[in-house]
Amino acid sequence: MPAQRTDTLTLGEGAFARTLALRILDAQDGNSLPQLVWLGGYRSDMTGTKAVELEAHAAATGAACLRFDYSGHGASSGRFTDGTISLWLEDALAVIAHAGGPRMVLVGSSMGGWIALRLVEELRRRGEGHRIAGLVLIAPAPDFTAALIEPQLTEAQQLSLNERGYFEEPTPYGPDANVFTKALLDDGRQNLVLTGMIETDCPVHILQGMEDPDVPYMHAITLMEHLVCDDVVMTLIRDGDHRLSRPQDIEKMKEAIAAVCAHAPNAGISTPK
Repeated sequence: MPAQRTDTLTLGEGAFARTLALRILDAQDGNSLPQLVWLGGYRSDMTGTKAVELEAHAAATGAACLRFDYSGHGASSGRFTDGTISLWLEDALAVIAHAGGPRMVLVGSSMGGWIALRLVEELRRRGEGHRIAGLVLIAPAPDFTAALIEPQLTEAQQLSLNERGYFEEPTPYGPDANVFTKALLDDGRQNLVLTGMIETDCPVHILQGMEDPDVPYMHAITLMEHLVCDDVVMTLIRDGDHRLSRPQDIEKMKEAIAAVCAHAPNAGISTPK
């Protein structure tokens, strides 16, 4: 049986010191499939349904899997309200440097889709773009701060940002309100990806619910228009919501991962055990 283990990674100094929680599943001996790397959404963690099902899929196919919590999320330390896209991107880059495989499929949910696209940019800039074998983006929310939040700010929210440095918004996903800080919004503008053509050099599969109340499906179509890779597929789920965590949605995630792995450069071949 492949080894499963937990790990930690300490980053930063002073006010930005934090310890990240990781969960690693090793590949079965002889398996050549890319490692599956989970990139969660805003305020989500690696114990969510999709993340757990991703690891189960990796175990069934013999592939390696890497899950982690951004700082301020889940089992990782740090204050959530100190977080920005740049900080969580730094977390992801460090985790991949620490435990990432030579070839990876990034599976990004919501904000994790934005982090995935920024990861590709940064790894390509470092000459490591070949490590990304594919992307599976679930209800991706690239540029959500500038494209989805800022245009909808009310006068009260803008006043709260100016006076308190943040505003709160009720969410149907838990008892605590979402908190959006001025630092997050300002930093988001430094990490925009929908400003030109996005080069990935790998297959991309987007899963998007058409009943998503948080990320309109037209946002996913806009993302697709910016992807210059020929091997880009989008699956629109007519009755799908933002979470896409129903059994039928999980099956589509697994199918998308299998398709991306099959079309990845130097794709390995493995069958479920």
